[in-house]
Amino acid sequence: MIRRAIYPGSFDPITFGHIDIAERALGLFDEVVLAVARNEQKRPIFSHEERIQLVTEATRDIKGHERLKIIGFNSLLVECARRQDAIAIVRGLRAVSDFEYELQLALINRNLSPELETLFLMPKENFIYLSSSIIKELARHKADISHFVPEPVALALKNKFS
Repeated sequence: MIRRAIYPGSFDPITFGHIDIAERALGLFDEVVLAVARNEQKRPIFSHEERIQLVTEATRDIKGHERLKIIGFNSLLVECARRQDAIAIVRGLRAVSDFEYELQLALINRNLSPELETLFLMPKENFIYLSSSIIKELARHKADISHFVPEPVALALKNKFS
């Protein structure tokens, strides 16, 4: 049996922190599905298709990338996880402030799908403060973001805000 996890997010845009979590998950599971949520409520700057493409490009060279599957979804996460035959949901935690919200989601998902576990992973210390919102704000003000995001993402942000 293949042990598959799903790592969902809006990834608007994907950062080195997200990639670090994906690599950690690949160390724990046979396969990881990186699921890009449509979630228009967050008013993303990149379209759903652009985010899927950026995630694909950004993860192309990571260790174990051949065991990483990138998909888009527009449903309840537990429904998507079932369709992907996932046994776990991977979520990244940066700070205590993330925990309360993530705990609520994990408990709701457990109620909807008791067989699906939620696993919280923390990124490396040098990525703990990264968020997509901060990256977008830095890019909007033309700051150097090359230490925070892969090159294709930095270029896409530069184009978006030029």
